[in-house]
Amino acid sequence: MTGKTLTRMDLAEAVHNEVGLSRNDSASLVESVLSHVSDALVRGESVKISSFGTFSVRDKVARIGRNPKTGEEVPILPRRVLTFRPSHLMRDKVADGNK
Repeated sequence: MTGKTLTRMDLAEAVHNEVGLSRNDSASLVESVLSHVSDALVRGESVKISSFGTFSVRDKVARIGRNPKTGEEVPILPRRVLTFRPSHLMRDKVADGNK
């Protein structure tokens, strides 16, 4: 593992290099796309990016959990969580990177 993290700036720079937009326009484009994705997820919609994967929101019910250190029972409140399912192409690409 390299420890490198892909950031918004990295994405904007890639758009700048690939498409030729100015750095400001590239950053605005990246922000716009991320804003549309997050807004859709907040509304409870799934976001499917072909050949990449699907982001979706899942509702989890309340349950009783247990503190593993003390054994004390603790109520876990209902909540919404974000899930990601990579496409088969993405899974294969990542697996090929392990070779």
